[in-house]
Amino acid sequence: MKLPWDLICLVHLGCLCWALDGESGSNVISAAGPLTNNLLPNLNDPLGNQASHVAAGDRDQEVYLCQQPLPASLPEYLGSLRSSRVTHYKVFLPWARLLPAGASKDADEGAVQCYRGLLEALRAAQLQPMVILHHRTLPASIAQRSHDFADLFADYATFAFQSFGDLVGIWFTFSDVEEVMRELGLQHSRASGWRALAEAHRRVYEIYHHKFAPQGGKLSVVLPADQIAGLLLEPSTSALAKDSVDFLSLDLSYECQRETTLPQQLRKLQTIEPKVKFFIFNLKLQDCLSPRKNAFTLLFSLIKAINEEHMLIIGFDINAFLHCPSGSQESWSCSSRTCRLTLQDQQQDKMAMGSSSVSAYQTVWEMFGNQSQAERSAFLEDVFPEDFLWGVATGAFNVEGGWAEDGRGPSVWDQHGHQEAAEGQATSEVASDSYHKVDSDVALLRGLRAQVYKFSISWSRVFPTGHSSSLSPRGVAYYNTLIDRLRDSHIQPMVTLFHWDLPQALQAAGGWQNESTGEAFLEYAAFCFSTFGDRVKLWVTFHEPWVMSYAGYGTGQHAPGISDPGTASFKVAHMVLKTHARVWHHYNRHHRLQQQGSVGIVLNSDWPEPLSSAKPEDLKASERFLHFMLGWFAHPIFVDGDYPAALRAQIQQKNEQCSSPVAQLPEFTVAEKQMLKGSADFLGLSHYTSRLITEAQPNSCLPTYDAIGGFSQHVDPAWPQTSSPWIRVVPWGLRRLLKFVSLEYTRGKLPIYLAGIGVPAGEGGNLDDSWRVDYFNRSINEVLKAVKEDSVDVRSYIVRSFIDGFEGPSGYSRRFGLYHVNFNDSSKPRTPRKSAFFFTSIIEKNSFRTKAGHRLPPPSISNAPPKIRAFNFPSEVPSKAKVVWEKFSNQPKFERDLFYHGQFRDDFLWGVSSSAYQIEGAWDAHGKGPSIWDNFTHTPGSNVKDNATGDLACDSYNQLDADLNMLRALKVKAYRFSISWSRIFPTGRNSSINSHGVDYYNRLINGLVASNISPLVTLFHWDLPQALQDIGGWDNPAMIELFDSYADFCFQTFGDRVKFWMTFNEPTFQAWLGYGSGDFPPQVKDPGWGPYRIGHAVLKAHARAYHTYDEKYRQKQKGVISISLSAHWAEPKSPGVPRDVEAADRVLQFSLGWFAHPIFRNGDYPDAMKWKVGNRSELQHLAVSRLPSFTEEEKRFIRGTADVFCLNTYYSRLVQHKTPRLNPPSYEDDQEATEEEDSSWPSTAIGRAVPWGLRRLLNWLRAEYGDLPIYITENGMGLTNPKVEDTDRIFYHKTYINEALKAYRLDGVDLRGYLAWSLMDNFEWLNGYTVKFGLYHVDFNALTRPRTARASSSYYTQVITDNGMPLPKEDEFLYGHFPDGFLWSAASAAYQIEGAWREDGKGLSIWDTFSHTPLRVGNDDTGDVACDSYHKIAEDLTALQNLGVSHYRFSISWTRILPDGTTKYINTAGLAYYVRLIDALLAANIKPQVTIYHWDLPQALQDVGGWENETIVQRFRDYANVLFERLGDKVKFWITLNEPFVVASQGYGYGTAAPGISFRPGTAPYIVGHNLIKAHAEAWHLYNDMYRAKQGGIISITINSDWAEPRNPANQEDVEAARRYMQFMGGWFAHPIFKNGDYNEVMKTRIRDRSLAAGLSKSRLPEFTEAEKRRINGTYDFFGFNHYTTVLTYNLNYGSWISSFDADRGVASITDWSWPDSGSFWLKMTPFGFRRILNWIKEEYNNPPIYITENGVSQRDANLNDTARIHYLRTYINEALKAVQDKVDIRGYTAWSVMDNFEWATGFAERFGLHFVNYTDPSLPRIPKESAKFYASITRCNGFPDPAAGPHPCLQSEGAVPTVSPVGEVNVWFLGLALATAEAQTALYVLFALLLLGVCTIIFLSYKYCKRSKQENTQPSQQELSHFSF
Repeated sequence: MKLPWDLICLVHLGCLCWALDGESGSNVISAAGPLTNNLLPNLNDPLGNQASHVAAGDRDQEVYLCQQPLPASLPEYLGSLRSSRVTHYKVFLPWARLLPAGASKDADEGAVQCYRGLLEALRAAQLQPMVILHHRTLPASIAQRSHDFADLFADYATFAFQSFGDLVGIWFTFSDVEEVMRELGLQHSRASGWRALAEAHRRVYEIYHHKFAPQGGKLSVVLPADQIAGLLLEPSTSALAKDSVDFLSLDLSYECQRETTLPQQLRKLQTIEPKVKFFIFNLKLQDCLSPRKNAFTLLFSLIKAINEEHMLIIGFDINAFLHCPSGSQESWSCSSRTCRLTLQDQQQDKMAMGSSSVSAYQTVWEMFGNQSQAERSAFLEDVFPEDFLWGVATGAFNVEGGWAEDGRGPSVWDQHGHQEAAEGQATSEVASDSYHKVDSDVALLRGLRAQVYKFSISWSRVFPTGHSSSLSPRGVAYYNTLIDRLRDSHIQPMVTLFHWDLPQALQAAGGWQNESTGEAFLEYAAFCFSTFGDRVKLWVTFHEPWVMSYAGYGTGQHAPGISDPGTASFKVAHMVLKTHARVWHHYNRHHRLQQQGSVGIVLNSDWPEPLSSAKPEDLKASERFLHFMLGWFAHPIFVDGDYPAALRAQIQQKNEQCSSPVAQLPEFTVAEKQMLKGSADFLGLSHYTSRLITEAQPNSCLPTYDAIGGFSQHVDPAWPQTSSPWIRVVPWGLRRLLKFVSLEYTRGKLPIYLAGIGVPAGEGGNLDDSWRVDYFNRSINEVLKAVKEDSVDVRSYIVRSFIDGFEGPSGYSRRFGLYHVNFNDSSKPRTPRKSAFFFTSIIEKNSFRTKAGHRLPPPSISNAPPKIRAFNFPSEVPSKAKVVWEKFSNQPKFERDLFYHGQFRDDFLWGVSSSAYQIEGAWDAHGKGPSIWDNFTHTPGSNVKDNATGDLACDSYNQLDADLNMLRALKVKAYRFSISWSRIFPTGRNSSINSHGVDYYNRLINGLVASNISPLVTLFHWDLPQALQDIGGWDNPAMIELFDSYADFCFQTFGDRVKFWMTFNEPTFQAWLGYGSGDFPPQVKDPGWGPYRIGHAVLKAHARAYHTYDEKYRQKQKGVISISLSAHWAEPKSPGVPRDVEAADRVLQFSLGWFAHPIFRNGDYPDAMKWKVGNRSELQHLAVSRLPSFTEEEKRFIRGTADVFCLNTYYSRLVQHKTPRLNPPSYEDDQEATEEEDSSWPSTAIGRAVPWGLRRLLNWLRAEYGDLPIYITENGMGLTNPKVEDTDRIFYHKTYINEALKAYRLDGVDLRGYLAWSLMDNFEWLNGYTVKFGLYHVDFNALTRPRTARASSSYYTQVITDNGMPLPKEDEFLYGHFPDGFLWSAASAAYQIEGAWREDGKGLSIWDTFSHTPLRVGNDDTGDVACDSYHKIAEDLTALQNLGVSHYRFSISWTRILPDGTTKYINTAGLAYYVRLIDALLAANIKPQVTIYHWDLPQALQDVGGWENETIVQRFRDYANVLFERLGDKVKFWITLNEPFVVASQGYGYGTAAPGISFRPGTAPYIVGHNLIKAHAEAWHLYNDMYRAKQGGIISITINSDWAEPRNPANQEDVEAARRYMQFMGGWFAHPIFKNGDYNEVMKTRIRDRSLAAGLSKSRLPEFTEAEKRRINGTYDFFGFNHYTTVLTYNLNYGSWISSFDADRGVASITDWSWPDSGSFWLKMTPFGFRRILNWIKEEYNNPPIYITENGVSQRDANLNDTARIHYLRTYINEALKAVQDKVDIRGYTAWSVMDNFEWATGFAERFGLHFVNYTDPSLPRIPKESAKFYASITRCNGFPDPAAGPHPCLQSEGAVPTVSPVGEVNVWFLGLALATAEAQTALYVLFALLLLGVCTIIFLSYKYCKRSKQENTQPSQQELSHFSF
């Protein structure tokens, strides 16, 4: 009779505990404990036979006192409680033991640590401690001390909170008040006793909540339940329930024989006042005849009572239900019977007792095998558990790409992919490029609403060789970034340590067949736990190890490609299992307590069905199949530590049957079995398909998987196919598999995580995967059945795969992704499939039930301002806002465009915009009426490009899920959309409400609100119902009332969730284009009257709607309402011409003021508008003005009808006054202005981008309308290129938002929000679909209108995340000093400064020839005189002394020393010049740095081929020898060649520099470079061999390079282009010299491949011999480096027939719009690149000593206050200082240049000098610029002293800096007078000022005269126009 009774009990307990897991029980406390002495023997000896719990009534006497060490099996015991759904555990603190003397100063530290250990053990087991401060036994010194008991107890409690408070969330003061009163001697004076305890409790409560309580911390006291009613009536104790408890706890006894049921007894407690929540601390059962029967009955009733609606019970003591019979022969673990015990537990119990031998598989088969088709397909409408996790998965090698990026080592898949090319020659080198797309991928996950993302770590990305000694910081940084981004988006990371991609270095040593790989994996796992475990709480050790064992080492189809199914496959599995267990135990011992995470394994399995259910052998074969596939790994971990008996028996039988062993199954030792058993916190399961299984042929001895297993696999041809031949769609198999896993392995004690579910589509780009939607629908429903009907503890459903990826042998031909990846596009764009939206809908509902239609509260627009006050007076003419032009128009370009770093206000509203007609489509669906745009686009001759219509547009009406997905991905806070009037009211009237349309907007608004996105709703965005246009449209006065009724309906219907309304969008365009030019519908061409008439009506309609909202809805709905106005900035073409300024102001008044002035000022049009239209109307002989007038009542009605200012703006114009024709009348002509654009402004598809115009426009609004809240509701860039790489749009938003930031932060404009136009490409009015504004690309060629994120979407999301553009940490200014001995220098070059081109025997150089050749140099400038430095040594020396430099870098003119380039004749006069110069420098304590060659090759040598002739190498050596011999005793710093890259590429490739050769661009540069390198090497060896020892100098080469950033860092092609750019520029010459004597592999490979592709037999890049390589390698003493700027690079493919350096490099470059310009088109100020390239040199060339030998910036003006150059020097030198902190070995810095000079092909136009050279003055004076003084301060200070440390002495100038050269005063003739230069300059300024004053006086007098004449002439007409106010 015992067995049936046990089964009943188990079923009851399972059902009841299921109830606890339901919604209502999700927060119920189920408490066990405390530890008792009776339990200890079982904990110390888990195999003993003693009962686990004593009866509840005896428990009080047996409370365990903590002792070290804690019981060995305590963690397992606590874990079993947690698996039983126990949530809390009681711990009684012994006051007398913790504080033996009663006071906190005498604590027993050993006891404290012991109890901390106990509490930590509870937390580690995920049990929440409930700590009782005092139970029984007071410290001896306290007994009987009732008078000060409250003080003593408070002191003790404070000690306890301090000692244990970090581990405890629930506290109790007393658990047995009667006993405490007895110990205090108050048992006979109960009133005094209760007062004493109440006071002590109150004191502790206050202390806890004032000082110690964490968030959610609670404190209570335990009171006897039978006395509670009376106690709450007593004043001393009733206060407890009101003020001093967070809930009340009860000691409750229940007599089983009493008539009152337990629920009735509990309900009585609910009637007690005051109302308070109860916790049943002790539940004691008495007089129960059958304890087990009564216990379960009571548990049922208790759960039922708790679930009652008004019951205030928060939890109960569960000890009575964990009780084991006293005579039980079970171990202590009987107390841990899980709450999810159901049929499988019954079955297991029966099996354990020998009553049945039915296996888990047979049980499942019996449950489901006879299901009918209808039963199997029945759909369950129910809800998943509240904490169910929904997610998606990927694997590192599937998606990451970046296979060799940032030091990643190769994996077996890299090796396998290159050797055994997958289908279509596919490899995983780039894959989906997720390595570069963290932000965009996380954005997609946000859009998907995924709750968990399962990804794997690439072992070789973290440890390239597989060992920690090869740690890659950049690989670690990638995963840190990914994890942080996920958590920022509230997505839980589930991290897989191993997903098949073993480091190739470990595979080379045997891989998983070598024990050392297991050791390496443990080391790797330990590192990951330590590094990421603070944020990762779900770990997977191995993903699908069966696949690796079977396909990697069995069939060889997967990496590493080993075919040995009988031996290697089993050996690898054996190693994996042991390694998994070791990793789990490592986490358990070292990390679990602190990190509180879970570690499991993910196993894959098909579901096997017998092919013939009538054949027992097929049934057995099916079960065996499961043991071979799933049990192979699951059984050792989850059952008994060993392989399944069926597997072992089958292999043994097969080996006995065959002549030789077919398979070798390793054996586990006893210790290994113990280690394996239970080594998982969850079972992760992947499942894809099912199989039909038959018994295999018995005599087969083939070493194949099926033959060894003794089964044969088949499929039902009726099962739907997928693109993968091994996957058939069989959803119902999943439920059966889950049931089997639950019965066989987890047994309800461990959760199951479904971690890989999916089916692949084919390679095509079809995004409508409806068949997969059906699969997921059915598959998820099978999981729901398993959870709800089969009681399987499934915790997650994770789809494989998040995105398409590399699928091993099948390459990219099988697509598992919810997002399609276009692998043919270098950007690897992701586009959601239909299944993605379906999955999101499931996540949102967490069920299959129809989503509830309740309305959610809207996100608050916390920055919504109070109603603003409008000015009550008109603006002036021109308006006072002209101060904006005065402030900004004369800004220097550098100051105007300088990027500003900062953030917007915390509640800044970031969003995107759209409009109904442009995106919705469904033009005639579900009862929508036609709009004027429907009619217009369907009418021939509409002039819409390509005859496009908005019939389908983006199909947003049917693609709501897709739109919400994008919005969530963007992280926007607001979405502005418009309502289609005719979709709500098909006829335009409220008598024709269309419920379908209303429902669409309700669903949209609800979806936004659910995503925490504020809806900003525009009521009218140009799409008037055609029915209303048929009655006259806006010309009909009835429209005001009709619009108001439409608005009223919208307010009433949507206003509970919409808190931001706009009545009209851009009424200026509506009025002019619709009723003026007639370009827009309704195509009324009435340019002189129509726009004003319609604008008048719109203003009145707007005001009416505003007042309706204000009077009827505002108080309840608390929203804001405004109107969205458009304007472009008007910049005077000539800011100094007043009438151009007035014209610019007038243009703004006509566009913006037309509507803004009546609303935001005085209810009337601006005077500038009234004046112009009125006067022109009079001149046109009209009786009244064409501009209508408002009555005074209307003005009052209109004034102030906006709560905020909503602005749409896109571009700017240069405005100039003009006098247009009078007739025909026109709104455009009324403005009397002409507009144009500057061709230098960046172009867009519509207009040009002028970011600085936005700042000025915002300032104008503030000046004109006051300090009102402004929202930019539209701003964006249209492009015609549909590609997702929209870098220009990024630049547009970057610069425009930055100007808005300046307006907010610097100018005080009250800017509240920015909404980008637009969310996605759409119907752009007359441009149709040819112009793309979207952050998302829409494919209008596809019927489903798929949306794909552009690069700009990721950028905009980052701006939103940063709330602006904060200064990156790495860009913060660094104060500090360079190392002692740092070299400061300035530079020049011979041809650029010397002049004297034919003096003293100098020969001709190639630059003499080049500059005298027409059209070669700008302005026909030459270096004949240049700066005349040949004659001005003293002046140059003074300039250097101004700078405070310690060195001077100059070059020697080859032809000044050797006129014909050879040593046949040495020109002593030339040598003498350099000797004088060097001596003067040394005398001034300035050391020379001499460049031997700076581009001025002797023409005589060029005549014989120049650098293309190999003899040049010897000629250069001879020339260098002369210099070493003659000057080497004084020169200790030599540079052989300056910028050989420029010599080769510009001199012999492009031909833009001397000698100007450009007809061999594919060969000449490389030949020249080859000879330059050899010449350098020879000169270096010459000095090294013959002069170094004697002269003691150093010698090297100066190499120049820009820094290259990828245009899009998220694009692998762009990243590779940047790398190629660096190697072709900096690496061309650096690699041979500083690395290995040869060219870099990038150059060699690219040029060779392109040469061969062009039909050549060898590479165009010459090769060095081995001897030459040895000769070249290491020929340096330092790295001389010239650097100026940075570029953005991307891949550009040239035809193979094109032979050039550019084609070989294959890189195009652009620059960021936000980078400040210079005087050189190629030079942008990009200081950040300086630090990066210096670090690149460090990493690439092993940190050589670096001397920066040139760095500077050009300007084209002659301004001595060169702010831009100061900025350049300050920021660039600071970046060099940061590089020094990065351990880059920088030894010196050289500014280019000392003075303005001849800048090669640009002549003298570009000025790089720190000194200004006046070329119009024959004396060519060197005048210090402000930058010279600034640079001098840096050289004096050796860096940047921290101003926080106070004034530094080095910043005090050491005397006045000379302002002119120290030569005799040179006079300038001025107006016949001989004046000094400075005096002449002053005189010129005075003359100019007087002239300007005279001109202004004349203009003023003329203006006054004309105005007076006009007033006299117009006086008679004033009566006719009297109703206008001018």
